[in-house]
Amino acid sequence: MNYFERNGATPCPPSANPAEWILEAIGAAPGSSSEVDWHQTWCSSLEYQGVQNELANLRTAGNSLSTDENYDPTLYREFAVSLSQQFILVSQRVFQQSWRTPSYIYSKLALCISSSLFIGLVFLNEPLSIQGLQNQMFAIFEMMSIVGQLVDQQMPNFVIQRSLYEIRERPAKTYSWKIFMISQIISEIPWNIIASVFMWALFYFPVGFYKNAEAAGQRGERGALMWLLFCQFLFWVSTFTHMCISFADTADAGGNVANLLFVLVFFFCGVLASPAQMPRFWIFLYRASPLSYFVSAILSTGLANVDVTCASNEFITLNPPDGQACGEYMSDYMSRAGGYLMNPSATSDCNYCKIKDTNVFLASINSEYDTRWRNFGIMWAYIAFNIFAAMALYWIVRMPKGRRKS
Repeated sequence: MNYFERNGATPCPPSANPAEWILEAIGAAPGSSSEVDWHQTWCSSLEYQGVQNELANLRTAGNSLSTDENYDPTLYREFAVSLSQQFILVSQRVFQQSWRTPSYIYSKLALCISSSLFIGLVFLNEPLSIQGLQNQMFAIFEMMSIVGQLVDQQMPNFVIQRSLYEIRERPAKTYSWKIFMISQIISEIPWNIIASVFMWALFYFPVGFYKNAEAAGQRGERGALMWLLFCQFLFWVSTFTHMCISFADTADAGGNVANLLFVLVFFFCGVLASPAQMPRFWIFLYRASPLSYFVSAILSTGLANVDVTCASNEFITLNPPDGQACGEYMSDYMSRAGGYLMNPSATSDCNYCKIKDTNVFLASINSEYDTRWRNFGIMWAYIAFNIFAAMALYWIVRMPKGRRKS
């Protein structure tokens, strides 16, 4: 106010609004006028001269800086802190948000617990008969069917977080999009580990896989690997979800992409049809499906190296020629085709079971016990691919590609 009063404006009354008084003093308020040329007054004022002197000093100081000695690259960084600091702070915030809005966590745990418990009780203590082996394989197939529900639970939560980032944090250069994506991916890890423990306990023991491990004398290794496979399965689902939603505008659009891809890998995982039964055109989907390796690993871990006991209705009854025992008559055939006889010394009504041990069944579905750890490693490769694809698709589709100004 002193500036205006010093240059010809009437003094400001004590009760007046300073902003309104300034507008009236320069003639900008309705019904007011001013005889002072305020532009010329400013150009000839001491304040104007002070601003010009300050600008000149800044120009002189900038020109005197030595590029080699005084250049500080931190002054030209895109973000205020390093990526490592961003990662720590953003990850802490994402975990806090998940903890403070636990509806998603509860729904994930409820789905994993209820589905595994239901399937475990439906296939409770399945025997090691031919039909029992089929049932145990089908139990795993049913367990994989919850992927669609897990995807639908995760996508809306991600879309909300992404919207907040793209509207608020990204334009303000608060942190990098890489940190946003990585923090969202790792935020799923603790809940997947907890859910996998429940899935393993409520599926592995009721169905009877632990009995097979005890019979094979490998209880510790098989039980641990089975839990690792369940944990890995949930990791794959979460990263698969991030890959499908990373570029989609809405959860519905991402869900459509995820459902299409999941149907392809689910139906061609080797359970509904073995590779030998598939049309040759579709065999590539069996080889490309990550669930093919998951099914092979979990079945070989749960079933391998155990004798099969056929149910009474699974035996094939035949009569040998006169003077020959069942074992003598069937020995040549069993040496080539496998199987066993319930009564090898009998001379009539030979009861023949076409499968002697679980390895024969596993071979028929292209699964081997020796490849269980290899398949476990291949699944990690698919998880890494999901993460890479999620990052790449987000950058390609949703990141602005304009030229960045320095």
